[in-house]
Amino acid sequence: MKPLGGTELKRLHRSWRKRTTQQLALVLDGVQQPYNVGGLIRSSAAYGVSTVWTVPPTADPSHPKVQVTAKGCDRYVEIVRTTSRTEAIEAARDGGFHVIAIELAEQAVPLFGLDLARPAIALVLGHEDRGVHRDTLNAVDTIAYLPLVGQVGSLNVAHTGTAALAEVWRQHWTGDSGQTSSSR
Repeated sequence: MKPLGGTELKRLHRSWRKRTTQQLALVLDGVQQPYNVGGLIRSSAAYGVSTVWTVPPTADPSHPKVQVTAKGCDRYVEIVRTTSRTEAIEAARDGGFHVIAIELAEQAVPLFGLDLARPAIALVLGHEDRGVHRDTLNAVDTIAYLPLVGQVGSLNVAHTGTAALAEVWRQHWTGDSGQTSSSR
């Protein structure tokens, strides 16, 4: 076995893109660490996210530390700086997105148990320590979390966002919507 070369990688990724009809977006609700913002922008480009809305005090996408981690991937994603969480959520809804906050909160359901096979999904990710703001949680359509089974109770926000994006596509490509009894 040998690793795929450039042409084979392009062919592989193109085959998955052809199977992809859903739209994805992110709302960064106060993600302050530049490396996390850069990592999320890079993951957004890799997973075909169309738009990333940033809510203050999210690190500025043009910050040099964001750029180091994003590795130029901001050219593949529309980044919209909003002035408030209300503006970001309304923009996502106006774009036809079902808005899901990823947060360890009351009433949150496992992400894999939601039916994510919708035409457009916007995932909301919050501050590294405080999480998604309470006002944002009250405004979203659904609150979900990633179940963890190890000795650590939470993940870095960039890793959480990447895992959540992968789950949305997994459901889209396999047709497996999970649909547990706790889905809402």
